[in-house]
Amino acid sequence: MNKVFLIGNLTRDPELTETASGVSVCHFTIAVKRSYTTGDGERETDFLNCTAWRGLADSVARFCTKGSKVAVSGSIQIRDYEDNNGQKRTAVDIIAQDVEFLTPRSKSEEGDDLAIRKERIGNSIDSYENRKSGAKKPTQQRIAAFDDDGDIPF
Repeated sequence: MNKVFLIGNLTRDPELTETASGVSVCHFTIAVKRSYTTGDGERETDFLNCTAWRGLADSVARFCTKGSKVAVSGSIQIRDYEDNNGQKRTAVDIIAQDVEFLTPRSKSEEGDDLAIRKERIGNSIDSYENRKSGAKKPTQQRIAAFDDDGDIPF
């Protein structure tokens, strides 16, 4: 069984891209402190590369930024590659199957933050949503103020 559970903080903003066939993919790195201390009393930190696909990729890109605390569950994938100098290297990646957002959002962030993130990632979230639904986003309507004259309507 290949299953991993990690809790850590994003080291940079997530990078959302699409494959040639239009599938969303998000790459992000989390810093995870080890559960034990070294001889000098410090905790070492591991920096783990994570990849999320499809809807999960869109959610991570939409709601996470550098410093966000997340819980990631997924599997470990090991791949071999050759670097620019011809050296054989091994990379360890976490393929995220679930990401839980642990950093609470303040009320002021909820409205402004999404617009800023969409602009930063080139509106790829909008294009993905439009492609999936094939329709325009619904517009918000204001509800007229209720005039309460004190009478019970029944």
